[in-house]
Amino acid sequence: MTLAGKVIIWDLDNTLYRITPEFADMLDEATAIAAVKDLGIPLDLAEAKAKVKESYMTYRDGGEIFVKQYGIDPEAMFQAYHKRKPISPIVPYENLLEKLQALPNQQYIFSTSTRDVCEKILKHIGLYDFFEGRFYSVEDFGTVKKNESSDVYAKLCKKINVDPKNCVFVDDSYSNLEFAKELGMTTVRIYYNANSAKDKTYIDEAYKGINSFLEEYLPKASAQ
Repeated sequence: MTLAGKVIIWDLDNTLYRITPEFADMLDEATAIAAVKDLGIPLDLAEAKAKVKESYMTYRDGGEIFVKQYGIDPEAMFQAYHKRKPISPIVPYENLLEKLQALPNQQYIFSTSTRDVCEKILKHIGLYDFFEGRFYSVEDFGTVKKNESSDVYAKLCKKINVDPKNCVFVDDSYSNLEFAKELGMTTVRIYYNANSAKDKTYIDEAYKGINSFLEEYLPKASAQ
């Protein structure tokens, strides 16, 4: 894979920062609290948190089970969760800004977090100034997901005026990469454990953490 002349579109959560198992548990708890306290799901918090974990395993989305089993509006679930999403426990990657700045590529962010939460996270991890005016949330395109169709990727490409075939989309969730590939993007999966999912036909490359991706391409970029 070559990055020469390509536009890189980064996912944010668990790509430009790491969702550790401890932080993932905090996110599950935030989803459960939102479901019970804000949306009135008739469960106690322990039951709701178990549902969140089941939902993620089944749907790759912690709140989807409440939509399907309790009739919660997807937009309401999306907003309630993000109002409770913790940000302060996020640990920035060391020197990530300098590495991104060293890439000659045009770069954007496309996230399933709300726009407000994206801004807060980017400021927290020191990347806001670099991506100011170049980060987008799914809610900017009238949806709450990236893994239902390629339409949202088409809208993003139209917004930033690029051909999907000239884009490299980098995400930790293989369910998002499927639709990016369907539109013609080059796809890169960032993974952390043993499952690279590289065997899936819609994943072009897989790297264990963003630094392994950057370690391969930064020398090539400096040689251009």
